[in-house]
Amino acid sequence: MWYTADVGDEPTWTIGIEEEYLLVEPESGALTTEQPPGILEKVADLHHGIVARELFSSQLEIGTGICTDFKHLRADIGLLRLAVTEAAAEYGLAPIAASSHPFASPQDQKVTEGARYQALAEDLQGVSRGLVISGLHVHVGIEDPDLRIDLMNQVAYFLPHLLALSTSSPFWEGRDTGLKSYRMAMFRSLPRTGLPEKFDSWAEYRRHVDVLVKAGVIEDSTKVWWDIRPSERYPTLEMRVTDLPTRMEDTVCVAALYVCLLRMLWRLKVENRRWRSYANFLVSENLWRAERYGIGDGLIDFGKGELVPLPDLVEEMIELVRPDAEALDCVTQVEHARTICQRGTSADRQLAVYHGALEDGATDEEALHAVVQALIADTLAPPET
Repeated sequence: MWYTADVGDEPTWTIGIEEEYLLVEPESGALTTEQPPGILEKVADLHHGIVARELFSSQLEIGTGICTDFKHLRADIGLLRLAVTEAAAEYGLAPIAASSHPFASPQDQKVTEGARYQALAEDLQGVSRGLVISGLHVHVGIEDPDLRIDLMNQVAYFLPHLLALSTSSPFWEGRDTGLKSYRMAMFRSLPRTGLPEKFDSWAEYRRHVDVLVKAGVIEDSTKVWWDIRPSERYPTLEMRVTDLPTRMEDTVCVAALYVCLLRMLWRLKVENRRWRSYANFLVSENLWRAERYGIGDGLIDFGKGELVPLPDLVEEMIELVRPDAEALDCVTQVEHARTICQRGTSADRQLAVYHGALEDGATDEEALHAVVQALIADTLAPPET
């Protein structure tokens, strides 16, 4: 267990991950419009993790078990990715771990059958058509609900940093959007998204949510789609801001950084200190910069009042959480953020493949197809040496 007896009642810091994959036809690179019947059952038979439908038939979601260390987490993700790949191959399909498909048209996609999905599409109307996007959700176990709220208020400062490291959606409907995370632009069209309000307690948070529940606007807080939120079903703080990294090692890195940042903030609290709070207005500016540039430009250091290159901020963050990474035995996973900064995110890789193919004489269609092929390969890529 992740526990340090000499610092008081430390949370368990258990961790669970949800990844949403898009299913493609390998030969054409096209996004499938029909999820094969029985594919979820095949995945479940191959591995014990959770697998579920998503809003559109072209997607499915996996969930790890409750993990107590990063070896366990990495093994779970690897087995689930392999299980989805093997099950999809039986139907002539392949999964890609990316937050958007390079050239699919959302209008061609079919809403998954079932009352829940049909009701969601009816509620969101045309906005729902832009949700052919995938994300990475990271749950961290924090048993004390008031502590969950306190850490949610503080860790919001670092969400742009995590988004920048995860970007994987530069294309939309066959065009280079100029953004490294176009998924964010699509997701922001939904209600109840963005940064959460700052709450003084769990009770205050529940009072606000219950206003919407009592009015019949939402059934529960699962319809509150903030970038970070307390889970409705589990005693966890769920980070939802990030794109879905294509390479598994990047996913584990983002998860490790997130849990270490939470532990660092908890450690400050034990020492009767806390991270300085900044207005959502300012943090949202950094979120936009992460959405637009990924790791290619800087974020604002509000204390200094200046832009700082992302690699420099990553170095600062690694040192900031080093005691926590050592305590949770994930120093290697946290330091992998340097590798991401050096070789680029999935968005950078996709753009490099696309422009490289064009320079070699490929048509635009052929270049986009090459991007899909790279995504298929990178989704199951072995660890980097």
